[in-house]
Amino acid sequence: MTRWRLTVEFDGTPFMGWQRQEHGPSVQQAIEEAIERMTGEEARLHCAGRTDSGVHALAMTAHADIEKQLDGHQLREGLNALLRPDPVAIVSAEPVDEEFHARFSCVGRRYLYRILNRRAPPTLLRNRVWHIPQDLDVDAMARAATYLEGRHDFTTFRSVNCQAKSPEKTLDILTVQREGDEIQIRAAARSFLHHQVRSMVGTLSLVGRGQWTPEQVKEALEARDRQALGLNAPPEGLYFVKAVYED
Repeated sequence: MTRWRLTVEFDGTPFMGWQRQEHGPSVQQAIEEAIERMTGEEARLHCAGRTDSGVHALAMTAHADIEKQLDGHQLREGLNALLRPDPVAIVSAEPVDEEFHARFSCVGRRYLYRILNRRAPPTLLRNRVWHIPQDLDVDAMARAATYLEGRHDFTTFRSVNCQAKSPEKTLDILTVQREGDEIQIRAAARSFLHHQVRSMVGTLSLVGRGQWTPEQVKEALEARDRQALGLNAPPEGLYFVKAVYED
């Protein structure tokens, strides 16, 4: 039995999210079915962070235990051939120690949120960015983001369906930068609450539009009340960038 660490890239548009669902296709299901077709084994896939419907990943880390004797090249190429035409790719496959766990060994997670800030709607980036045609004040958004960095009770920015034991999280990084017509918001923490990144981005967008002041973001955070949330950003602009491990 070999434990394989997989790095997975996917377009979340056609999926109900990472986790298997009874009511639609998922990334986990697509890969597990490809493994079964390749090896004849019903392997269970574990990931560093579950994603919602429509959310993308640049480098999601997952692992699975497989009995069949393979090397990394064979596993990667075989799975990619079987995954077509689903928008999922195994970027790398490497054997790891059996103590490695994609979720529990992870010490940090990185997300990127992309906002297309121009009058014209997206064409090549459709379903891959949040389109906001009004001019956004990036400097004000960046000032507001500083109130969210650090350790806080993020109840305001937590989904009512969140299963985390505690609403307290330490947000290591939350930056807002403009790159041409695109505004990129980057977030880093050991772990996140369900919908936390999208809730923070949606509220920051209100600051960018001039509907909220940066100080109102601080007030919403301190309210510790989901009703104080300004806006939940749509999923299509969100990307899981990478999982961080001690090695």
